[in-house]
Amino acid sequence: MIFVFWSALFGAFALLFALGRKGLPLWARVLVALVLGGGAGFVFGEVAAQAKPIGDAFIKLIRMLIIPLIVTTLTSGMIALGDPRRLGSIGIRTVSLYMATTVFAVVIGMLMGILFEPGAGVDYLSVDASAQGSVTERLERAVAAERSFVEQLLDVIPANPLEAMVKDNILSVIFFSIVLGMGILAAGEKGKPFGAAIESAAEVVLKITSGVMALAPYGVFALMAWVLGTQGLSVLANLGKLAAALYVACLLQIVFVYGGIVRVVNNLPVLRFFRGILDAMSTAYSTASSSATLPVTIADLTENIGVKKSIAGSVLPLGATINMDGTSIYLGIVALFAAQAVGLELSLTDYVTVAVTATAASIGTAGIPSASLFLAIAVLTAIGIDPKAAILIVALIFPFDRLLDMMRTMTNVAGDAVVATTVAKWEGELDEGLLKSERAP
Repeated sequence: MIFVFWSALFGAFALLFALGRKGLPLWARVLVALVLGGGAGFVFGEVAAQAKPIGDAFIKLIRMLIIPLIVTTLTSGMIALGDPRRLGSIGIRTVSLYMATTVFAVVIGMLMGILFEPGAGVDYLSVDASAQGSVTERLERAVAAERSFVEQLLDVIPANPLEAMVKDNILSVIFFSIVLGMGILAAGEKGKPFGAAIESAAEVVLKITSGVMALAPYGVFALMAWVLGTQGLSVLANLGKLAAALYVACLLQIVFVYGGIVRVVNNLPVLRFFRGILDAMSTAYSTASSSATLPVTIADLTENIGVKKSIAGSVLPLGATINMDGTSIYLGIVALFAAQAVGLELSLTDYVTVAVTATAASIGTAGIPSASLFLAIAVLTAIGIDPKAAILIVALIFPFDRLLDMMRTMTNVAGDAVVATTVAKWEGELDEGLLKSERAP
């Protein structure tokens, strides 16, 4: 069986390579890889997990670029602004848009939770004891790590920028990069040589990113084979309603909220826009990591959509950290799932509590797989669900979470792209003719 699997893997890789040589776009090859990888996982079962190191290598290559990309593109973005006063305008518009889309997201999530009733009849008390212990340990670590809002705000300022980069403290790296860019602008003529070096470095990192992304179909195949091979389709049957509610809610968010902004606010062709960010969306779906997808999102917006690097480099890193619309949708649905599972009737006040708590909890969620699952416990306890029951419900969902997280992440990345494009249009930094021309993707 192992030999047959590896033969099938090399055959799939050969097919993906041939499709690339024939000029099939990267996003199309990634989608083909998603289907082939899922099929391999279904057919070969746990044997397909042997492909996971290939997927891990691909994710590591992308993660290798995150910090260099943020530092160089965000700093060069600040330099390109020319006037430090524009940063305030961009920041206010960016955060306002992210908050507005998040509110829509959590409301859509709760509506889907009411419509699908995913928690009705679920026996959360049958959760395996080992899974419960694993979740309990994670919860205890999360509670121990809780800090006040002021302390978390102060943590954004890095005492040691290099240490922040080593620890992947994205908010601190963003803060340092913004300050560095503003310092270069303030230095005037004397700062120009250093600014030119940073801008040159940004170009180098983007070229490396393009090279890494050529490997995306192979990494995506391996990741999908691993996910379906280890979790199988049985878990889909067990929590199918929850998955259906989440996927429908995310699609509604993407099509109507994001599509509406693209069409009504930006006056851009919706289908061409989403074709232009398909590489980023498919990468987000396969890696389940907003941070890991960041290099691809920046490349898609600058090359396919026409967003200037000054905006893409400043708005997208912030979005990868604070824009978690998929997480907001998920937390709203899980709250309804849990309430239905324990037989709790929610009042209007409870729904408002879920909306506010889910919105607040989603902001700043780590852009790594399954990071938002444990935030659900805070939302559940806020509406009166016993903490022990909340842990059991999270333990029930935990083995299934990867497939849910993939869709959440794709939604997050699509939202990042839409907000960055909108801010670029408002700031006069969008090449609107690109999507409307024959060169459009």
